[in-house]
Amino acid sequence: MKKFKTSLFYIVVVAFFSSLIYWALKNGKKLEEGQNIIDKTSGHGQWQDFLDSLLHNLTHPLALLLVQIITIIFVARFFGWICRKIGQPTVIGEMIAGIVLGPSLVGTIFPEYSALLFPDKSLGNLQFLSQIGLILFMYVVGMELDLSVLKNKAKDAVVISHASIIIPFTLGIILAYFIYRDFAPEGVAFSSFGLFLGIAMSITAFPVLARIVQERGLHRTKIGAMVITCAAADDVTAWCILAAVIAIVKAGSFISSLYIIGLSIAYVGLMLLVVKPFLKRIGELYTNKETLSKSVIAIFFLTLLISSYATELIGIHALFGAFMAGAIMPENMRFRNIFIEKVEDVSQVMLLPLFFVFTGLRTQIGLLDDPYLWKVCGLIIAVAVVGKFVGSAITARFVGQNWRDSFTIGALMNTRGLMELIVLNIGYDLGVLSAEIFSMMVIMALATTFMTGPALDLIGYIYNRKKNYIPTEIRQESKFKVLVSFDSPENGKSLLRLGNALVKKMRSNAMLTAMHILPSSEIHTFNLEEYEKESFKPVLAEADELGQKVTTLFKASTDIDSDIATVANKGQFDLVLVGIGQSIFEGTLLGKILGFTTRIINPESLVNTITGKEKLFENSPFDERTQHILSKSEAPVGILVDKEFQSADRVFVTIFDVDDAFLIEYAQKLISNVGAQVTVLDAEGSIKNNPEIKETIRSIEHNVPNHIKLISQRTLEKEFLQQQDLMIISVDSWKKLVESRSPWLNDTPSLLIIQK
Repeated sequence: MKKFKTSLFYIVVVAFFSSLIYWALKNGKKLEEGQNIIDKTSGHGQWQDFLDSLLHNLTHPLALLLVQIITIIFVARFFGWICRKIGQPTVIGEMIAGIVLGPSLVGTIFPEYSALLFPDKSLGNLQFLSQIGLILFMYVVGMELDLSVLKNKAKDAVVISHASIIIPFTLGIILAYFIYRDFAPEGVAFSSFGLFLGIAMSITAFPVLARIVQERGLHRTKIGAMVITCAAADDVTAWCILAAVIAIVKAGSFISSLYIIGLSIAYVGLMLLVVKPFLKRIGELYTNKETLSKSVIAIFFLTLLISSYATELIGIHALFGAFMAGAIMPENMRFRNIFIEKVEDVSQVMLLPLFFVFTGLRTQIGLLDDPYLWKVCGLIIAVAVVGKFVGSAITARFVGQNWRDSFTIGALMNTRGLMELIVLNIGYDLGVLSAEIFSMMVIMALATTFMTGPALDLIGYIYNRKKNYIPTEIRQESKFKVLVSFDSPENGKSLLRLGNALVKKMRSNAMLTAMHILPSSEIHTFNLEEYEKESFKPVLAEADELGQKVTTLFKASTDIDSDIATVANKGQFDLVLVGIGQSIFEGTLLGKILGFTTRIINPESLVNTITGKEKLFENSPFDERTQHILSKSEAPVGILVDKEFQSADRVFVTIFDVDDAFLIEYAQKLISNVGAQVTVLDAEGSIKNNPEIKETIRSIEHNVPNHIKLISQRTLEKEFLQQQDLMIISVDSWKKLVESRSPWLNDTPSLLIIQK
């Protein structure tokens, strides 16, 4: 009755007020007499009026900006994803995306489309938005720098860093001497042109370098710590020099620039002596998300904006102020991480791609239409590589590093990435760099960043360094080795309990390794140890409770499934235990049976097909990551479908054919180590007809009576399945079971699906 009354009330209210609106509009028409109402119709018909209105809406500045952002993000993510798949930093793909959308490609092939999407009058909006993105990005870069590292690390790193600046800086000025007359813009002094070319040669991309160090597992090595320190010192020094160069260029002479440099020194002193202690005190009072109010966040963002505004007024660019604001953030790692999480997604996903495309719109590779120009471009790349790569490597060798580590330092310091584009755009905006030189330098930035990965691979090949760092104690052990790879602490605890059940009483004859691999985009250099500690804390606590000794492995990666398989193979593990990051049923044949939503074919499926990782339309009962681990791992792989797994006291093993006999070996380990009660299902009569398998089971029964029993019924009671702690089945049999749509699939306990 109540529902009927509500519906009636709704109808009456809508009808009554609609009638009032109609009355007001109808009678209001009479009031228009003598008001000179303008007829906005074109006289070409209602459809044409609609089309004209739609065209007007499409070209409105806000609509145009939104469609530009949508296009830019889509193209940048696509090219970034491709580069990640071929082992290159994502930033390279985003840089390429900018050039593709600019006049160098799309503007040449589809000039009308390019003019429609990026008309000249709209570029101002893009530029200002991209500058906001850069300010936020430099804020994060400043926060990621751990300045205490520069105080505590060996002086060798600072020597290498400063040599890696002064050598390319000098070579850049010498290069400017030879190309000044042909390529410097009219009216630009040689000092301005030479200084900017020098600083552009000297930049190292600290964020990209740090990601590469993490992804290659070098962060826990001596060389990794050394090169991170070098890059940090390089970043601080190069940005200070850049500020001085900008001051000189804007002032017109060195003497005039002293006023700007003096103000800059006063600004830095104020930030370090007044603002930093104030922010540190706030950081001590508000250390977590629960106590961090919006008012406190506003204080830090106001500090960022005021700092950027101050340096822009002084004349050394707003980006230096953003960098400085990040560097003086409270040193509490948890506090910095909260701010990085708030800023990074917006700046890197949405705003930074705008900067890449804005740079791409300025990059006109078509201007290099003469062999001579390409020779000059090649010369610029050669000078950049000699200055950074060779200069850093020789200096590292001089201070006592071996040649392998020296070349590694040189290759990493030669990475330029986004930082180079920032410097180039500043030079272009100041009118110091011509369009030709700007395009050549962008190509140089791409080339030197792209060559870092292949150079490291070549150095590793020559000196026989493994790409994936695996501790010596793991590689050299000859015990029964189990690798537990987890993606979350809860998943890790379940996998650890299972691993412990397989090796508990083997003591010195077994080794259990827990590995956690995170996407490199989710971790930062400054708190790498904090990430590792927090990731393993619950797992190690569980290990202590179980009395299980565990070796840990932590790694950053752009291709997690490949790295799991690589570590398993190079570590020569006897068993790899993995969980499942997403539902094992989603997007699979079993998902269709159980009613889960299936996923559409995504780009990853397509690239996996091209690279041979999987068949695109294969009905597999596993997600893509699990399939890849199974296909690439040389060791047996056990996939745990965790349904609140706690112990392996009651275990159910299914044998569908003679190829499943290897599962009995794992059942035997569970019996020996935790006294499991094992039930073996002879589903197809394979055991009954195979004397060898029957003898194996009989032998186990003889050694440990009442711990293993054989059943042969085809149907299983729901109550029996619910009493079990774990079901063990082979990968092939699991696929058959899924395809058969067995009615007891929903009632299974936790599953251990093993590939031989």
